[in-house]
Amino acid sequence: MKRYNKFLTAGLVVAAMTGFTSCGDGFLEEDNRTAYTTQYFESAQGMQDLATALYANIRWHFGYEWAYGITLYGCDEFTNGSDLTAEPWNTYDSRLQSMDCTTANGAANKNCPPVSGLWDQMYYGISTANTIITYADRVTDEAIRNKCLGEAYFLRGYNYYRLFAQYGAAVLQLQATEGVVKTFTRATEEEMINQVIADFEQAYNLLPIDKWRGTGTWTKYTAAHFLAKALLYRQSERCSDFNSSYPADADLNKAVTLCNEVIQACPLAADYNDLYAKWTGIDCANEDLDEILMSCQHTSSATGRYGNRTYNYFTPQFSNFSGGWVQRGQYIGGMDFQRCRPTEYAYASFDNVNDARMWKTFKTIIGINHWVGAPDYVAAENVPEMGDYGIVFILNKKDDPRFQDETTYGTFGRGAVEHTFVHPETGKWVPNVFPTYLGGQYAMYNYGVSGNTATSNVFCGINKTEDGSRTAEKGDAHRDVIMARTGETYLIKAEAQVRLGQYQEAINTVNALRKRAEWKAGEDREYYTDGSMAFLKEYGGDSDNSTADATPPKKNKEKDGTIMTNRQAFKYSFPQKSSYYLSTGIERTTEASNLQIASYTQLPAEDEAILSAIGASGDKERMIHFILNERTRECLGEWNRWEELARTETLVKRAKAFNPEAAANVQDRHNRRPIPQTFIDALQDENGNNLSDAEKAKWQNEGW
Repeated sequence: MKRYNKFLTAGLVVAAMTGFTSCGDGFLEEDNRTAYTTQYFESAQGMQDLATALYANIRWHFGYEWAYGITLYGCDEFTNGSDLTAEPWNTYDSRLQSMDCTTANGAANKNCPPVSGLWDQMYYGISTANTIITYADRVTDEAIRNKCLGEAYFLRGYNYYRLFAQYGAAVLQLQATEGVVKTFTRATEEEMINQVIADFEQAYNLLPIDKWRGTGTWTKYTAAHFLAKALLYRQSERCSDFNSSYPADADLNKAVTLCNEVIQACPLAADYNDLYAKWTGIDCANEDLDEILMSCQHTSSATGRYGNRTYNYFTPQFSNFSGGWVQRGQYIGGMDFQRCRPTEYAYASFDNVNDARMWKTFKTIIGINHWVGAPDYVAAENVPEMGDYGIVFILNKKDDPRFQDETTYGTFGRGAVEHTFVHPETGKWVPNVFPTYLGGQYAMYNYGVSGNTATSNVFCGINKTEDGSRTAEKGDAHRDVIMARTGETYLIKAEAQVRLGQYQEAINTVNALRKRAEWKAGEDREYYTDGSMAFLKEYGGDSDNSTADATPPKKNKEKDGTIMTNRQAFKYSFPQKSSYYLSTGIERTTEASNLQIASYTQLPAEDEAILSAIGASGDKERMIHFILNERTRECLGEWNRWEELARTETLVKRAKAFNPEAAANVQDRHNRRPIPQTFIDALQDENGNNLSDAEKAKWQNEGW
C-alpha cells in the first residue's frame, strides 16, 4: 500500500469549481456555480447536477493534440506530417518516456501530448462518479437515482477502460474520497478489466433505453456496446496471462448477445455519408442518429476548458504546398495543421471501385479559391478558372496501367513544381495533383515540400471532423465527436465470433456492415460532401455562416485582383466532387456495387495483400487481421486504433509493416504506456516517506 496526498481527490474539487447545470433538454449547457461546495454535491439536487458533470469529463479527449497522439499515432493507419508536435508518440523515440515530453527534454513545442494527461483526467472523472455512487441514496426518486447511478457506473467503467487499455495495471479507487491523504495499492490487470466489466454491467442494468437527457445521453445500449467490448478485451491477447480463468465461450457468447441487442435497437444509418459528411450545422439532425451510441457534445455556447479541436488534425498542409492556389479560412471545414497523414496501408486497404466508404471519407478535390496566375508552360486553352480543381488526389491502385509512367496524363506535382497534368474531364491544368502510386510504387509522399518522405505535408486527408460552422479560422469546432456507434458494434460481434471459431458467421456479420458501404443503384459515385457544407444554406447547411460576407483571412483574390468574400471563397473551394473516375479508370456507371465476401477462405485482394505483408497465417490469425482491416475501412480516424492494436498485440507487427516512422523503434513494451512519473514520485509509504527508487520501479510498467 502506498499513500498519495492529493491526486485522486482532485476530481471532486475540479467538478465543484467548474459548475454544471441540472437535468433537462439542454443538459450540457453550463452556468457558473463556482460557489458550490462539496456539501452541495451530497444533496439530492447536487447528485443530479454531479451526474450531469460526468458528461463534461469526456470533452477532454478532444481538446488538444492528445486527441490523436494517444489514439492514432504509432499505429498502421496514420503517421506524422511535417508538423512534429506529437512526434514521439508516433516514432516511439527516447522522448516518449514516463516524464512528460516538454521543450526542455526534446519536444518540438509546448503542445506535445503529456503521458500524464489521460491518467490525470480519467481519475478526475472517476472521483466524480465515486461521489455519486457513494451518496446516491440521498436521491429519493428511485427512477432519477437509478439513472444517475447508471451514468456514474458507466463513466467510471469507461474511464477505467481507458486507463487499463493505455497503462495496464493502475489504481482502483471505488469509494468517494474523504480528506486529502489516501493509501493505494496498484491493482492487477485482471482486477482492472474485471472492474471495468462490473461497472459496465451495473450501467447496463440501471440505464434506461431512451435518451432521457436529449442527444448525447448514455443509454442501456451505450453500456451494452462497451460491456461487449470489455468482455472481448478479457478474451484478447493482452489478457492472455489470466483469461484462462474465465470461460471464453461465456464471455464471447455474452458479447455476441449484447451486440445483437444493440444492432437491433440502434440500426445503422442508411448512408455512410450521414454519419460524418452530411453535417449541416450545430446540433443538426444527424447528430442524433440511432447508430450513434456515445458522442462528445459541443455547441456554440461555452463548453468549459476543452473545446473541439479535432478539425485541425486530418487536413494536408495546402496553405504551404499549393503555391497559393488554395487559401485556408473558416469557410474550409478543416484547418491544415496536417498532424495525421494516412499511411500507404490506409489507402490500400480499400477496394477503390466498390467501397463507397473510401469516397465518403477521403477529401480528394479542393477548388481554386485564390488567383495566382498560370505558369508560362501551361497552354492557354488549359488555363484553369476560379473554382476549377486546385488540388486533386488520385487514389489509384498500385497495378493501375494508366500510372505505370507519366505518359497517360503527363507529369504530376505541387504548385511550385513544373508539371503538365491536364484533367481529362475538365481539360484544365491542375496546379496540384498527386497520384497514390506511380510506376507501381507508393508515390504520394514524394511530393511534400520538405523533400523528406518521413515529414511529407502532402497527403489526402479524411473528412470526419470538417466543420463549416466555425466563425474564426482557428476557433473551436462545434460539432459533436462520435465516440461509439453501431458500425463498430458489428465489428466487436464479428471478432467475438472469430474467437469462438465461427469464421463464416463472422464473415456474415461483416457482410451486413459492408452492405451499407456498397454503392446503391442510381448513386452518383463522383459526388462528395463533408461538414464544410454547414457554411452555406444553399450547399445543405442549416443556415448561412455569420462570417459568409466578410473578407477571408487571407484576402483571397479573384482573377482581376478583386478581393472576394468568404461566401465566394467557399463556393470556389468546395466543388462537391471526388476524383473517383480518374482514380479508378472505370466507365461512368450508376449500377450498384458488390462488397459481399463469399467465404473466409477467400478474402478480398486488398486483405490478402495485407495479410501477406505481415505474414499472417492460420484461420484465426488471418481473420483477426481481416477484422482489423475492416475496422480501418469502417472506422478510420475514430480515436481508438492504438487501443485496438495493443489489445490484440498486433501493434508491433502492424506498425513495423505499415508505419515507416514507427518501424525502427516500436517494440513489445509499447503495448502499454509508461505510468506517469509525476504520479509515482508523489507516492509515499505507510509512514509518510517518499518511495525509494526500488519501490518506485515496482510501480512502473515493464520496459519503461
